[in-house]
Amino acid sequence: MKTIKGPGIFLAQFAGDAAPFNTLGGMAHWAAGLGFTGVQIPTWDTRLFDLKLAAESQTYCDEIQGVAAQAGLAVTELSTHLQGQLVATHPAYNVLFSDFAPAGLDPKAMQAWAVQQLLWAAQASRNLGLNAHATFSGALAWPFFYPWPQRPAGLIDEAFRELGRRWLPILEKFDEAGVDACFELHPGEDLHDGKSFERFLDAVGGHPRANILYDPSHMILQQMDSLAFLDIYHERVRAFHVKDAEYHPSGRSGVYGGYQDWIDRPGRFRSLGDGQVDFHQIFSKMAQYNYPGWAVLEWECCLKHPEAGAAEGADFIRERIIRVTDRAFDDFAGAGADDEKNRRILGLG
Repeated sequence: MKTIKGPGIFLAQFAGDAAPFNTLGGMAHWAAGLGFTGVQIPTWDTRLFDLKLAAESQTYCDEIQGVAAQAGLAVTELSTHLQGQLVATHPAYNVLFSDFAPAGLDPKAMQAWAVQQLLWAAQASRNLGLNAHATFSGALAWPFFYPWPQRPAGLIDEAFRELGRRWLPILEKFDEAGVDACFELHPGEDLHDGKSFERFLDAVGGHPRANILYDPSHMILQQMDSLAFLDIYHERVRAFHVKDAEYHPSGRSGVYGGYQDWIDRPGRFRSLGDGQVDFHQIFSKMAQYNYPGWAVLEWECCLKHPEAGAAEGADFIRERIIRVTDRAFDDFAGAGADDEKNRRILGLG
């Protein structure tokens, strides 16, 4: 059994134009000073990382590892959340998501750009010696998540077949690189819960590199059982965002949120320890199922300052990581293996 690695921190929500948040080296030393031992790098932020160069240059990847190591950190995973979103985008969202890609691209060109980004990410992950990668699936069917008006027969099936067609060549590239593509199950993505992940898995023929980034905060907001989820899907969980959330329904609003701002929604993300996620039980499940990866803080909170959330996050995660045992608790009373004795105990002579 493996002990979870961590605490790590996803840098996306903290990066900025002012030091130390405008360079990877600056952020690495900042994170290390808070007690983190790993960093998850957003590959779209060119202040921190050059994805194309990382795919093409082992020397550059060695330098990236050196920057992290100089601060006493490891690189946990790369992230292509924004690029993954553009692998499959319904036309209703073309304008909203256009800022995720270089300026001036039409929707077809945005998708081609996103696919290339994912192919580079597979190779870059390999060059960095990583075995998991964090991303989004994108969405073709999301505008139709609620079955009104009645959906034509086969609409969702065709959406997932197309999603599978788009992702299968990318998954093959990840397989060649020896890296798991871990989809964060997230509202706004066609892969947003267990059933939608199963649909996708069917569409890619159960591909071994199609895996899950587990984030229990999204399950709180969807009113799912985040512990039962691990019982069902633990074999596919290969990345872990440690993020908290709370859900307080009212007589005016529920899981759909009433178009309200985050601070007013019944379901909202919180800093670690301020929400309702049962992390003690989640970390126990992770240990039970021999989760092989990192526990990475993703901070999103509409109330607390991000630097306060980060400062509290490392200790919060460290205190919940279970150092797994290498022996049974009752080994002291063990009698060893003796086939003849076992037969006598069973009355078999």
